[in-house]
Amino acid sequence: MAKQFDVAVIGAGAAGMMCAAVAGQRGRKVVLIDHATKLAEKIRISGGGRCNFTNLYAGPQHYLSKNPHFCKSALSRYTAQDFIGLVKRHRIAYHEKHKGQLFCDDSAEQIIDMLKAECTTGNVAWRMPCKVEAVGKAGERYRIDTDSGVIEADSVVIATGGLSIPKIGATDFAFRIAKQFGLKLIEPRPALVPLTFDASGWQPFVPLAGVALEVDIEAGEKKSRGHFREDLLFTHRGLSGPAVLQISSFWQPGAALTLNLVPEMDVAEVLIEGKSALKKNLGNLLAQWLPARLADGWLGANGFRHDARLADMPDKELRRLGNSLNRWTLQPNGSEGYRKAEVTLGGIDTRELSQQSMMANKAPGLYFVGEAVDVTGWLGGYNFQWAWASGVAAGLAV
Repeated sequence: MAKQFDVAVIGAGAAGMMCAAVAGQRGRKVVLIDHATKLAEKIRISGGGRCNFTNLYAGPQHYLSKNPHFCKSALSRYTAQDFIGLVKRHRIAYHEKHKGQLFCDDSAEQIIDMLKAECTTGNVAWRMPCKVEAVGKAGERYRIDTDSGVIEADSVVIATGGLSIPKIGATDFAFRIAKQFGLKLIEPRPALVPLTFDASGWQPFVPLAGVALEVDIEAGEKKSRGHFREDLLFTHRGLSGPAVLQISSFWQPGAALTLNLVPEMDVAEVLIEGKSALKKNLGNLLAQWLPARLADGWLGANGFRHDARLADMPDKELRRLGNSLNRWTLQPNGSEGYRKAEVTLGGIDTRELSQQSMMANKAPGLYFVGEAVDVTGWLGGYNFQWAWASGVAAGLAV
């Protein structure tokens, strides 16, 4: 005999647990299904184990989507302040780290425990680990075949995430179900991911591995151009750090990035104007504005001598040096892929869904929430806020 529920939520991550808790607390009979043996691994490893659970400034402008207005409804109805209220009710201590990013003082486990407790309050039934073999219709209801029996439900919420970090269980389940019910997809690709560079072209910068500094970084075209001021990290294979993770969502294969390593200054202008007044060599001068190892490495990589006296340098060469620092243009040859991507860009086309409820227009009673949907946040707690907001939107509607 099939087990009967009002709502079946498939995927017990951030969006799924939030949705199940809200629906259960409205009096719906809810079952939460997940194939993993360990609950909410993506929450557990996020933010270095402290979970960057939201951002104080989260708003629609911090999200990428082919349909940018879609996220407005859910985000306005369940805000960062709403989630902070929940965190406070569960007495979880937290702090702001950088640009509105909120982290647990102690551990990401506290967020998982909070969501589990909210599900318990809503009398949510659990099936975990439990593999879903098929989702289909049984008359007016949905039928879910699992390795622990058949479940029937009036509503099904797909909260299984995207393709990022397959080693902790990411699959294309949501996309397969979407296609099965005739929903369009926006081509998925890795986002918030380190970018890679051609090994021979990167050779001059390999000695700079470990150097970090704040930069301006840009990529993309016209309306879809991204611009961030964030920390950059040189690695043996290329560039990483928040600056690169942020811009990776805007970068297209074959395109270039533009970096400004000294954002507050027109370096060429300062060098040319300072020729008579600044009695210094290039190496010492650059080390005032850049980490010393970068100043040395940069001069060498661009064909300048560390001990060259500023006063002896032609304006043309100083302009070349200044431009190399203020407008460093370089072309990645790819990214580290889903293995290292924090999120998936693209996914289920939001034009197929109700922005109020997250329900599929073509399949009444079928909902998609969280990362599986074509709404991708910036780095810094924005993707969790989308998980909470979209989960609540569906939880209130099922």
